[in-house]
Amino acid sequence: MKKITLAEVAKSLNVSKTLVSLVLNDRGDEKGISKATQERVHKKVKELNYKANQFARGLRMGKSNTIGLIVADISNSFYAKMCRSIEDNANKHGYNVIICSSDENPEKESTLIQMLIDRQVDGLIISTTQKKNDDILNLKKNNFPFVLIDRHIPKVDTNYVIVDNKDGAKEIVNHLIQLGNKRIGHLTISPSHLSSLKDRTLGYKEALKENNIRIDNNLIKEISFENIKEDVYNQLKELLSPPQSISSLFVSNNNIAVACLECFMEMNIRVPQDVSLASFDDIDAFKLCYPPVTAISQPISKMGEAALDILIKNINCDENKFDYEHKNLKTTLQIRRSCGSFISNL
Repeated sequence: MKKITLAEVAKSLNVSKTLVSLVLNDRGDEKGISKATQERVHKKVKELNYKANQFARGLRMGKSNTIGLIVADISNSFYAKMCRSIEDNANKHGYNVIICSSDENPEKESTLIQMLIDRQVDGLIISTTQKKNDDILNLKKNNFPFVLIDRHIPKVDTNYVIVDNKDGAKEIVNHLIQLGNKRIGHLTISPSHLSSLKDRTLGYKEALKENNIRIDNNLIKEISFENIKEDVYNQLKELLSPPQSISSLFVSNNNIAVACLECFMEMNIRVPQDVSLASFDDIDAFKLCYPPVTAISQPISKMGEAALDILIKNINCDENKFDYEHKNLKTTLQIRRSCGSFISNL
């Protein structure tokens, strides 16, 4: 099918290309073009099925109506839901989204940021994995619109949308303690410098301290992002054997929890009879497996909506008048049977 050009629309109406362009860019009133003429243009555009060249329009207007979204791992259901929320809401605001995974690799994240800027995105939403923060500081320096999501950089003032990771971790560990557990293991994941992971470990430690339980660093283990299943298996063998002999386990995300469930089956470990399991990051599968897994759920859709709203305001406002926004949302404890509790939210 032949693509209709702006010139052909103008010729069919016996008007100039400039007039048609002004109407389509909502500048008809500003330029004194009559309502009747504007209606004729819109009617003809619809009749001829004219589609504007968005790339060329973006160059003229200084906007591409595209945003870049960089998450740690698109295969993780947490990030998949976040991407869906951001994409759905972006479309409502007339924006398209380019979605990328950094795989928790700072160098890859840096490359993706530059690639998206080269593609002239209007702004970025980033679940950053960086430690040196050079790229984030460079975005700030150049007043490029961006929002950090899920993680933030405590020493660098930026827009961010996160959850209260420390309080969420404290709540779930307190639940384990209330059920009589004192030997509580903790599995976190690399890179451990991330604010979300650091706060979850801090919440774990604060819950123990507030309940007069000695913090044993031998019960805290870091799992490699690149080798989750094997690392979990090896760490569980150690944690479940003397002298550690934990009675319960708090893990920092759903990937580790799933790996634990697999390893428990292979090791003939019963949950919760032999060891209780509680996880940060609730996923649908935790409701369906046996036993259902106690977990901290995050308001993923609200996080995505808030990040997009902040970014669009940043894109559209005067950079010299914009104040950074900080959103810290609450989590919810979903009590299920993996901890031996008879109370269930199912």
